[in-house]
Amino acid sequence: MDIQEYFSLLFTDYTLRTITLGTALLGAVCGMLGSFAVLRKQSLLGDAISHAALPGIALAFIIMQTKNTSAFLLGALISGLAGTFWIRSIVKNTHLKSDTALGLILSLFFGFGMLLMTYIQKMPNANQAGLEKYLFGQAATLVESDIWLMFWVTLGALIILLLFWKEFKILLFDPEYTLTLGFNTRFIDVLMTSFMVLAIVLGLQTVGVVLMSAMLLAPAAAARQWTDKLWVMIVLAALFGAMSGIGGTAVSASYNNLSTGPVIVLVAAGFVGISFIFAPNRGLIAQRIRYVKNRNDLKLHKTLAFMYEIAKTHEDFQHPHAIKLFNNFQGYSRKSMKKLAEKNLITFDQKMWSLTKEGFEQAANLYNQNPQKP
Repeated sequence: MDIQEYFSLLFTDYTLRTITLGTALLGAVCGMLGSFAVLRKQSLLGDAISHAALPGIALAFIIMQTKNTSAFLLGALISGLAGTFWIRSIVKNTHLKSDTALGLILSLFFGFGMLLMTYIQKMPNANQAGLEKYLFGQAATLVESDIWLMFWVTLGALIILLLFWKEFKILLFDPEYTLTLGFNTRFIDVLMTSFMVLAIVLGLQTVGVVLMSAMLLAPAAAARQWTDKLWVMIVLAALFGAMSGIGGTAVSASYNNLSTGPVIVLVAAGFVGISFIFAPNRGLIAQRIRYVKNRNDLKLHKTLAFMYEIAKTHEDFQHPHAIKLFNNFQGYSRKSMKKLAEKNLITFDQKMWSLTKEGFEQAANLYNQNPQKP
């Protein structure tokens, strides 16, 4: 099945429609909430939460003794929240920094989860088959009830975001000022983190523990390159996330033996790469253009400054002796001189360069001096 056939079947095939809607909703909510993780410099938080959810899934199976998606999600949510608040407790009560706490909890919970998975594999119960999909994701297992759950979570996150927009924004950029205004910063932080945990838990079934952090961070990282406004970044991150989900699902469905989760992450990484290169302000091309422009402007200023140093020692800066000194200078290029002439800062007459009155005044401004007109 090619891409064109995929989109033609999108509205008639139940499985394709379900998977596409699920991955699009997951990408949108992850991009929206991931923006806060990126701006708060908590990029490892998504990785830690997704890995911390694994023991909850394993314990839920051990308790239920059967595969139950709702129980797995509840166990993952509890385990993820426990890991998150454990991280906060370590940072608050010890001298360890957040990156150390994140790495510690990630390793500890994931190791415990893998230990439980090994124990489950040795249980005489055939129902444990399929738990590995939470490690690497399996979007094909999504059903309509999962889509509705993702929809309500996305809607709830959007409503909370709108209701607490001012508080989130102030806390994001100035936590100390938020505290002085009397806001309950702990409640706001817990609310924001809890929705992030919930979004990650919902995505485990689609993308998996290993790749979930990329799904959370990649759309937000791409959106950050295009804007300096928070609301624009959140909208762009949600859009990039949804497009990654749809594009990854389309590519995965069009080729055999391609897992949906990894392809979605690769598409999201593609958005990051494009943004890093082509973004108008922070992109590599824009940075290169600014570098070349600044370098050329510096050459022009240096040439103009040299002419000014000569001109200010002569009563008439267009005196033949001053002009001769200009033309004996070898530190400029013909290209630089032509650009100065285009700006009417110098003139070219009988194969000789000379400084204009406007050029003299602008050169004097480079030294923050009042030009003395001869």
